[in-house]
Amino acid sequence: MRTTIARMLAAAVACTALATVTACGAGEINADPAVVPGATPGGTLRIGISFDQPGLSQKTGDTYAGFDVDTATYVAKSLGVPAENITWIEADPGNRESLLTSGAVDLVFSTYSITDERKQQVDFAGPYFEAHQDLLVRRNEEEISGPETLSNRVLCSVAGTTSAALVKEKFKGTIDLREYAKFSDCVAALDRSEVDAVTTDDVILAGFAAEDQYKGKLKVVGKGFSDELYGVGLKKGDTAMVDKVNTALKAYIDDGSWKASLAKNVRPSGYDIPKPPTPGS
Repeated sequence: MRTTIARMLAAAVACTALATVTACGAGEINADPAVVPGATPGGTLRIGISFDQPGLSQKTGDTYAGFDVDTATYVAKSLGVPAENITWIEADPGNRESLLTSGAVDLVFSTYSITDERKQQVDFAGPYFEAHQDLLVRRNEEEISGPETLSNRVLCSVAGTTSAALVKEKFKGTIDLREYAKFSDCVAALDRSEVDAVTTDDVILAGFAAEDQYKGKLKVVGKGFSDELYGVGLKKGDTAMVDKVNTALKAYIDDGSWKASLAKNVRPSGYDIPKPPTPGS
């Protein structure tokens, strides 16, 4: 209780100090978050994100937008790194661990589910979002209501994801799973009727269903069958950075920026925004 009160007081002080640049708690992302203890202002960061996930992290020309991009930018600023000092690097499901272990990136914000297997290679801060694996199908599809209804049907997912791994573990021999390099490739194949469904996290699928070229043509089934906690990937053993990122994520949630980013980037798809998780838990 005392910790909660202290956080509320700290947030109130921060809002007063930043009144000229942001309306804390009024549905806006805090443009100038406080620098976390131990951060070095004026630094640089190489951050891995997906380039093709609408509403989450999408590259259009030279611009990057989405919830993961907002989250990464906020955390970077809390670490003393302004947005212009971020180098964005494409992080696909198949190369996220190698990007971190090789030192090619410092952080990964890429709908990166925290798993015990991945913890053998990298560390995680967070979680900062909870999603659920679901299915994307064509709008007129009535027979597919969950993975158990996909017997002898073609399902698409991406290699190296928890979504593909779950299907292989629980439905091996009953579902024809095809693994592509990107979810955008899977969705395009679904639209062309080359596959019967796409599976990954519901929030990712909702973003694709809301895109102009797929709106009214594709739909999310809406029956999640797993829990996926998104974390920030870091190089193994960097516990000091894990603590700093968790501190930044807590402020991101507490000052209303987390909710504001989801309202801007994800809610327009019709996705029901969940409650925030507790970073560091």
